[in-house]
Amino acid sequence: MRPFALICALIGLLFSLPAQADPALDNFARDVERTESLRAVRALQNSYAQYAQFGLWTEVGALFSAEGRLVFDGQVKEALTASGPAAIASFLRTRYGGGRDGQVAGGLSAMMIDSPVISLSADGETAKARWQAIIFHGHDGKARIEGGVFVNDYVREGGVWKIATAHYYPQFDGPYEEGWVNWGGGDLPVPPYHFDQDNAGIPIPPPTGAAAPARATLAALQARTDRLNEEDRIRNLQSMYGFYADRKMWDDVADLFAKDAAVEVGRQGVWRGKARVRRWLESIGAAGLSHGQLNDRVQFNVIVTIAPGGNEASARGLELGMLGEADQEKGWWEIATFHNRFVRENGVWKIREMRRFPQMKTDIFLGWGKSRITDPVPGGANAPDGPVPQDDVTGPRTAVPAFLGVHPVTGKAVVPRGSAKTVAALPLTGAIAARKAAPVTLDEAKRRLARSAAYDGSVNVSSAYGFFLDDGNPAGFGGLIAEKGFKVTPFAGYYIGRERVLAARTAGKVPEKRPGISYHWLVQPVFLISDDGRSVTGHVRLFQPRTGKTVGEAGAFFGASFWGGIYYNEYVLEKGVWRLWNLSLDEPFIKPVAWKDGLWAKAKDPPPPDPNVPARVYSGGNFPPDIPLKSLGKRAEHYWGGTGDTWDWPMILPMWFEYTNPVSGRVPPLYHPDCIPCAVRPELRLDRNGYQQPPDAPAANRSPN
Repeated sequence: MRPFALICALIGLLFSLPAQADPALDNFARDVERTESLRAVRALQNSYAQYAQFGLWTEVGALFSAEGRLVFDGQVKEALTASGPAAIASFLRTRYGGGRDGQVAGGLSAMMIDSPVISLSADGETAKARWQAIIFHGHDGKARIEGGVFVNDYVREGGVWKIATAHYYPQFDGPYEEGWVNWGGGDLPVPPYHFDQDNAGIPIPPPTGAAAPARATLAALQARTDRLNEEDRIRNLQSMYGFYADRKMWDDVADLFAKDAAVEVGRQGVWRGKARVRRWLESIGAAGLSHGQLNDRVQFNVIVTIAPGGNEASARGLELGMLGEADQEKGWWEIATFHNRFVRENGVWKIREMRRFPQMKTDIFLGWGKSRITDPVPGGANAPDGPVPQDDVTGPRTAVPAFLGVHPVTGKAVVPRGSAKTVAALPLTGAIAARKAAPVTLDEAKRRLARSAAYDGSVNVSSAYGFFLDDGNPAGFGGLIAEKGFKVTPFAGYYIGRERVLAARTAGKVPEKRPGISYHWLVQPVFLISDDGRSVTGHVRLFQPRTGKTVGEAGAFFGASFWGGIYYNEYVLEKGVWRLWNLSLDEPFIKPVAWKDGLWAKAKDPPPPDPNVPARVYSGGNFPPDIPLKSLGKRAEHYWGGTGDTWDWPMILPMWFEYTNPVSGRVPPLYHPDCIPCAVRPELRLDRNGYQQPPDAPAANRSPN
């Protein structure tokens, strides 16, 4: 062999030798993969809901493993089981799709599946999850509402996550005209739990065995970690849009958009530029809520993708509109799909394109089986700047906004059936330049991963709290509190320390069955995460359907109704477990009347209190709170049992915000960045890194961007 060839061969051999083992990098690579697995499970279930919404039953079935099962278990008679993707698709097609595929004219199969507690196995190859579900469906002039709990198993096969078993426990059902009642008409059994108060806050348990050699460089792992962080920021931005829209805070909504943004509303037109986006918002109504107005825009089933380069992102999901003018005795439901595009400018995420495609709007007194409303195109100063793109021109309710990526199991493109058409497949605005991320150390990459782990841990704890509360398990929801954390009890005040919380609420046996349920979905979070990922501040929506043995009349605690509020929580990583440091809430933002009266549509102000009757004082009974509500001043003025007048729907309850606008820095009119009782007990405050602060320390200012 010639010397030059020999040298080349030796160099080739040198580069083909395995790199020296780096246990720290190996462990980090495993941690990144396990966090991505947890996110993959969430996206898998959100894909289930997104495909079902448009009658893509074959695609829903394909999310299951070859031996996968769907169990429909009403717990009042023998469960129904479908095994294998084809049989599962057939079962869902019959029950929810009217026996047909695709988006059928006049049909609906909208599934809101959210509020998850996801637990990865120690080996990272399987997972379990519990979800809340509510389903609006019906065909051929009929409309029904159904809801329940999913308790699911997932498996990774060949590196691909699939549903192994979807075990659905229906808990209420009924025709729209009459309203729903408990499934089977009697008391409701408690679906099984895969978690308890001590492990709900461990979505990813410690791994078993040594990590396999890393197959990626630190730079590649950093890029994957950055995508997880950016996903969290996009979720925050999408959630914030929903909260601002709820209150018609149009200045804040417009602030979220980039200068060259565009808004498309299906079959109406396109508004271009930030000023014109503001005019589109005005077409929905004047800024601010007036007496009796409801404009809730609940964000469900959100899937987020981050484009290579890290400066572009997309989000797709379902928006449930709960709309009303109680003073006019009017109300509406709306279901729309959003397909949004985001741009990162100077380190700040903004909305570049917002594309909304209403699928159904209906009069609340009639329901979607009898009423379908098409809003007129805004005119005058609020008119769109131009028509929808030619590629997005469709007939009534036949638009299917493009899905984000291929089917997560088959890897094939997902396309609509029948006369439906894919829309929003091409961008409205120009290309977004990629950026080159600066390299970081392994320690810095670990810190960034800890921030996304904090997001997932907080989701789990929030959802677990709601499940325990639904099922009358105070040891469960009280046990989620940190050792020195605190929780508000409505009407009474705050109890400080887990032991005090438990002592105030644990009495008697946890019921095996319940005559009715007031559900506590904690969804649409805005999570402000500390620099080191040890603590989180959350602004979380309380979405609260209720059920009972009868539909219920006005004032009934159980029965077919929707309530709602806001949780202002803090979460802390304590001894390796995510727990609630602070649980606070404002409610009810919605307090409906009877189903037959259109829920919120015919609500009237309560009569003024009789001046001759002493006001009821809630003191906590024989176990008074550590901080009574009456000591909290302005922050509790309109809270049930607070210091001022109690405001009931259709009066507009004030909504407080812990954060300023992430794009403009605009300070909301009701700004409260501190924990609610910290004014009277400053030692309850956490600093931005999750440590208890001294009493004289200032409140931490955390940014959602």
